[in-house]
Amino acid sequence: MKTAMSIKEISAKLKTIDSPEDLFLQECLEDGRKGVVDLVSKWQRKYEKEQQEKNAFMEMTEFERQLRKQGFSILAGIDEVGRGPLAGPVVTSAVILPESFYLPGLNDSKKIPESKRESFYEMIYKEALSIGIGVVHSEVIDEINIYQATKKAMIAAVNDLSDFPDHLLIDAMELDVPIPQLSLIKGDARSISISAASIIAKVTRDRMMKDYGQKYPGYGFEQHMGYGTSQHLVALDKQGLTPWHRRSFAPVKEIAARSND
Repeated sequence: MKTAMSIKEISAKLKTIDSPEDLFLQECLEDGRKGVVDLVSKWQRKYEKEQQEKNAFMEMTEFERQLRKQGFSILAGIDEVGRGPLAGPVVTSAVILPESFYLPGLNDSKKIPESKRESFYEMIYKEALSIGIGVVHSEVIDEINIYQATKKAMIAAVNDLSDFPDHLLIDAMELDVPIPQLSLIKGDARSISISAASIIAKVTRDRMMKDYGQKYPGYGFEQHMGYGTSQHLVALDKQGLTPWHRRSFAPVKEIAARSND
């Protein structure tokens, strides 16, 4: 180190460095103090993580880039949350992102911690060109089945968009709409548009379930979001069904049948 900087000063300076080729970083590598060595190691780990996230994000833009090359410009990613729970609605989202959108770390919403998911939700809402939401509740799920209910919610999300898309990217589903579409298995981990829709749908539904948890205490909706955990099953046996339970789903169906005997 050419200048006798303190560890604190070096730490502050390293926060401004964004390239491993920076001369200051090279000088730090020659500093023998353990504190400096630790700071450089920390910077390198952070840099490597950021590069991995950047590369992963770029891979997830491949489908969007190919569609734009084909002449499409208003691309809507669509995803759902809530097909498996015993209670609550199925919620879908359609999201149209600008071509310049950049949010490293974007992924399948289930793989992102809740606090970060909330942050991403706010950022997507701020940057997206348009966002649509579709919600289909338990009584309709019981009437038409969860697969058809998911389709219904996805179409509702598309219709809720303020801009009409010229192409759809959908997570493992095909919709009966007159819009070109691409169905991608595990699309929420392969397309930024679908991933963004996954985040919006997940946070929207989680907030709804937390509200239901306050209205119907004891079931733990605010914790398991309506999935069939042991806590949920015990509460079903003790407290019975709520208006949000899917009566066509086992074991809710069996409990409903017993209560009608």
